[in-house]
Amino acid sequence: MFYFVAFMVAISFNFLLPRVMPGDPVDALFAGAAGQLDPSQMDAIRAMYGFSEGSLWSQYVQYVMSVFTGDLGPSILMYPSEVTTVLGFTFPWTLFLIGLGVTTAILLGLVLGTIVAYKRGNWFTSVFPPLTAVISSMPAVVVALLVFYIFGMQLQWFPMSYAADPALEPSWNAEYLSSVARHAVLPLLVIVLVGLSQWVMTMRNAMINVLGEDIITMAEAKGLSQSRIMLRYASRNAVLPVVTSVAMGLGFAVAGQIFIEIVFNYPGVGNTLLKAINARDYPLVQALLLLIVAFVLIGNFIADLTYLWLDPRLRK
Repeated sequence: MFYFVAFMVAISFNFLLPRVMPGDPVDALFAGAAGQLDPSQMDAIRAMYGFSEGSLWSQYVQYVMSVFTGDLGPSILMYPSEVTTVLGFTFPWTLFLIGLGVTTAILLGLVLGTIVAYKRGNWFTSVFPPLTAVISSMPAVVVALLVFYIFGMQLQWFPMSYAADPALEPSWNAEYLSSVARHAVLPLLVIVLVGLSQWVMTMRNAMINVLGEDIITMAEAKGLSQSRIMLRYASRNAVLPVVTSVAMGLGFAVAGQIFIEIVFNYPGVGNTLLKAINARDYPLVQALLLLIVAFVLIGNFIADLTYLWLDPRLRK
């Protein structure tokens, strides 16, 4: 019920935000035409794009019904393509980057955070956390621009834009998949660099707290190996608070993803959202924002269920 209410509140804000922007899509269309269109055609174009002429409340009711029926109307930017068609093309690319990038950052951060906490005192544990903290403290767009300049423009190791070579026909053959992999390296590197420090420090702090508990003292008194204590006792209990951070991190990952896709001209949700805002494409902007909100809410819900599964005490 809580997530349903949160979703309805998000729908309401999602409906209002584009409408408080100055102008509308038809105004932008006529301005871009530079006088080549007749102003008398504006009402006909508005009707063609499916804009309601009723009150704001009637438009809101119509919008809510369209959300739950999946009929989001045509896109202004890519007319006559439906909004759902545009989402079907852009969302998989974003899901691919976020899924692979965030998963890599989390797993790598948890492993390194465990090592940093358990092996305190050597040079690696003294240098690595501050170094990752400096990189992660930079905005995602700054890190993306640095990676773009160093590895793309200067070293020219990887492609700097697009999700694959535009000359290749999308398919599941090895040539196209290898092109997708090469084009994804730089955006994925940015996602990992931006999020790594959060998971390293979160796991490190949780591990330090767990290492002071009686369960670790008892495991050491039993004569268990250090690797078993670290993996089976310390890290397993320390990972519980990290699950909550994973849900919060999804929201930041989606927000940072927008700038990363813009820098690398990646055909995902973020890049499409910028183009839709510039074109005053209300249906597409609303659908993309709704998709982002739904992604964050679903991530939080999964994190709640995972926390319940990991900690049996919460089930009592």
